[in-house]
Amino acid sequence: MEFVRSFELQRRIALLLAVTAVTLASTIQIATAAVPAEVAARLGKDLTPTGAERGGNADGSIPAWTGGLTDPPPGTGYQPGMHHPDPFEGEAPLFTITPANMADHADKMTGTTKALMQRYKDTYFMKVYPTHRTCAGPESAYAAIKQNALTGELAEGGNGITNAIHSKPFPIPNNALEIIWNHMMPLSIFKATRQFAAAVPTSNGNYVHFTVQDEAIVAWNDPKVTNVEQLENVWAKYIAHTLAPARSAGNVVLVHETINMAKQARLAWFYSPGTRRVRRAPDIAYDNPGTNTDGMATVDSLGGFNGSPDRYDWTFIGKKELYIPYNNYRLGSDKVKYDDYIKPYHINQEYPRYELHRVWVIEANLKAGTRHVYQRRRFYIDEDSWGIVATELYDTRGELWRVQENFPMTAYEVPTCSGIGGTSYDLMGERYLIGGLINEEPPINYFADELNEDRYTPASISKLSGR
Repeated sequence: MEFVRSFELQRRIALLLAVTAVTLASTIQIATAAVPAEVAARLGKDLTPTGAERGGNADGSIPAWTGGLTDPPPGTGYQPGMHHPDPFEGEAPLFTITPANMADHADKMTGTTKALMQRYKDTYFMKVYPTHRTCAGPESAYAAIKQNALTGELAEGGNGITNAIHSKPFPIPNNALEIIWNHMMPLSIFKATRQFAAAVPTSNGNYVHFTVQDEAIVAWNDPKVTNVEQLENVWAKYIAHTLAPARSAGNVVLVHETINMAKQARLAWFYSPGTRRVRRAPDIAYDNPGTNTDGMATVDSLGGFNGSPDRYDWTFIGKKELYIPYNNYRLGSDKVKYDDYIKPYHINQEYPRYELHRVWVIEANLKAGTRHVYQRRRFYIDEDSWGIVATELYDTRGELWRVQENFPMTAYEVPTCSGIGGTSYDLMGERYLIGGLINEEPPINYFADELNEDRYTPASISKLSGR
């Protein structure tokens, strides 16, 4: 019996080391066990506190992680209440990828950028910059992550989390489902407010943008909470209040995100000033059209992926070095206006910044007997932040239909790994959605201590609307 336990420990360590290899392409079956103490001890040593490889790559094009960006960079003039100045302003790109030289870089491009470059050969390009591993979190998040590594488990069927609390639940993942849960659970934010814009431009570049105020209390990261049972199966409460255009103004969405979705699915409500009623909204889930997206994104594709993963079989594809959006401070700058980069067919590629980083690549394939407009989905997930940076979405015929990109940056004053905006491209209809824009809005408030639980009830959102 002792031999069996020893052999199993060695096998699991070998497996966990193997999933950090760059070219691994095997499927890892769903496991529910936390990692052994010997493996968890790697956090903060050869692994970063969040579970990424601390060291750089062989040729130095990916540097070692040295703590990330944890303070406003000197010389930027940053003060609380400002949009984030770009710490890399003036840095020249290493090179630009175009359709003419795409073949030389194809092994380091996501399927997302390959598809966009092939579709828009006359206008699409990628500026690749030096890599900076800026992602960082507070020490309290790192301590929680290390404990989660020892205790965190998937709920039955992988449709929830047990025995973990705060930050990322699975820093050394056993399977693809744990990776997607790492994406969904925020690193450190407890209370936050934001005002953002979204638009779906026409083929000539014209657009009317939506303006939305949203806010969240992430009880999962409440410093007063010490175990997951205290949350009563709700890890976050979220409100989105549409301010413009006039036809949509006053609509309010309220969501309670559940931890174990096998016990209770996401709870959602919708207030419409046209009816002056609050109603349950079970359609704010899965492949129903996302609010304020003009049908360009499903609910569960917002942010890359959110909500229940239960309609898919999840597969680990590998870990790769790829050019992905990173440190996109310029996209969130108040010096840049929406008209500067909302253009026909795709955003103005002068503004996104791409860097070489290691990413987890996972796939979701629709389970037999279930339905969804996406038959297959591929996700590219940054190793440092666990955030989805790109996706490929295939229709029920197996054809590539949509692709998405998200644009990470580090909110260094918090610190936390955050993001500025995201795009969803319909390759067949040659349209796209861009959302999460804050350039012409107030800066994000990551310390919204004024928020309280009383706001997040169905009765309260009708008052919040003001209509």
